[in-house]
Amino acid sequence: MQTELSNRLGAEHAVFGFTPFPAVAAAITRAGGFGVLGAVRYTAPDALARDLDWMQEHTDGLPYGLDVVMPAKKVAGVSEADVEAMIPDGHRRFVDGLLDTYGVPPLAEGEESGWRITGWMEQVARTQLDVAFDYPITLLANALGPPPPDVVQRAHEHGVLVAALAGSPRHARHHKAAGIDIVVAQGYEAGGHTGEIATMVLTPEVVAAVDPLPVLAAGGIGSGEQIAAGLALGAQGVWLGSIWLTTREAELHSRRLTAKLLAAGPGDTVRSRALTGKPARQLRTEWTDAWDDPAGPGPLPMPLQGLLVAEANSRIQRHEVEPLLGTPVGQIVGRMTSERSVQAVFDDLTRGFERAIDRINRIAGRA
Repeated sequence: MQTELSNRLGAEHAVFGFTPFPAVAAAITRAGGFGVLGAVRYTAPDALARDLDWMQEHTDGLPYGLDVVMPAKKVAGVSEADVEAMIPDGHRRFVDGLLDTYGVPPLAEGEESGWRITGWMEQVARTQLDVAFDYPITLLANALGPPPPDVVQRAHEHGVLVAALAGSPRHARHHKAAGIDIVVAQGYEAGGHTGEIATMVLTPEVVAAVDPLPVLAAGGIGSGEQIAAGLALGAQGVWLGSIWLTTREAELHSRRLTAKLLAAGPGDTVRSRALTGKPARQLRTEWTDAWDDPAGPGPLPMPLQGLLVAEANSRIQRHEVEPLLGTPVGQIVGRMTSERSVQAVFDDLTRGFERAIDRINRIAGRA
């Protein structure tokens, strides 16, 4: 599973694995792929530095990258408190009512509410980059399109390639014009923030739109056969995220959530604004149903929704309130039926890729 891009980045396989868990990212890299650590949850620079130190010690000198959530346009002078003040009281009451309905206990006294989605804020994302560029990352990916021009320039000065996710050919052309090196064509099936075009349609259109830039196919990919399909469509690699959630190295900290993922089928996800305010594919739960119900107030725009529900999500996860318990995940969740090591997942991907190539060769009369 080698391509020009994987060779350029020093990876054995053109499999780029996005994950919020350092242990998973390191294991992906050691298995021959390219691990990409998600940085959005790191609001404290020292926490990110600690985990990048750990990555350094556990990647055997092999390549890895970092994924941030950074808007292309600067929003200067806006603090988290300023944004909090914009949240309507009616939405706060709606959250409180949902938590009361399902008997969700509060956090323990002194317990922090955990991840608050503030990585979108200019100052937070830039502190992450200040840390990251002290490490030998070779790829910087941005989930919200191209980062600001000075960040792209700074990355290039450090010899770091810049990737950006795109949900349409129009977005992809914009990324190319902004000086991005790699475009991730993320289809409708993907977990997290997605557009409305399926991967099978999106990938070849993006390949044509940004030629000669390399493209990674993302969304609905969790087997070697699907990797082969992505490469056949013109991609130079694949971007996988959901498939790692049920690996043994993942740190979900919830056996009930893991069990829900293992039991879920491809129809058990929903593209909802309940988590961040932007459409994001996630497990369908009674929490997402409540936010998507026309009788309710509806989600707020990003980033208000993320700040509004941060403590509620922490309480739901901390106390494992099953009806409300969910996570971003793609439609590939139907293939996630057992807990395996990252290496075992890679072995399966490799075997499936070989089967697909053999099948195509037979069809083409080359075997």
